[in-house]
Amino acid sequence: MATFECDHCGKCCRSFGAFIKIERKISDRDFYCRYGITNELFPVHVSPEYADVFSSSLPADAIPDACPFLRNDREGKGYACTCYPTRPSQCRDFRCYHMIIRTAGGEICGKVKGRADLKTSDDNLAKLWKEEVEPIPREDPAAWMRAVIPLLAAHGYHAEPVE
Repeated sequence: MATFECDHCGKCCRSFGAFIKIERKISDRDFYCRYGITNELFPVHVSPEYADVFSSSLPADAIPDACPFLRNDREGKGYACTCYPTRPSQCRDFRCYHMIIRTAGGEICGKVKGRADLKTSDDNLAKLWKEEVEPIPREDPAAWMRAVIPLLAAHGYHAEPVE
């Protein structure tokens, strides 16, 4: 299994703010927050390396539903979670993709997001996906994975589920 690696696109955190609310401020860097779906109350600590960014800017350029702890990163290349080590369980468990696909040479050429949406710039993989993978029933995710991995391997790709 492959390990999930965040690319700091911020897409997940730009919508989680609708559910993560600061309930109480303890200090400039410590908060109690509530996750609106489960009503879970959890502590959050802003990491020291982001204290200045957190206190001097609005969440992710004031995107309306952004998580209150999301900020533009310092290099302007993406987003940063200012409370990453103390982020809540729903953030720890979230994966924006659940499979990576590699070429025979080991380079990542595709990621599977959502139920089975492929993101790739490999035209051959895109064609294979449309013609042979999309018709595979998706009701049982484990069965779908067991069917897709060998199918891709037969065409020279290596697919890995992401944990």
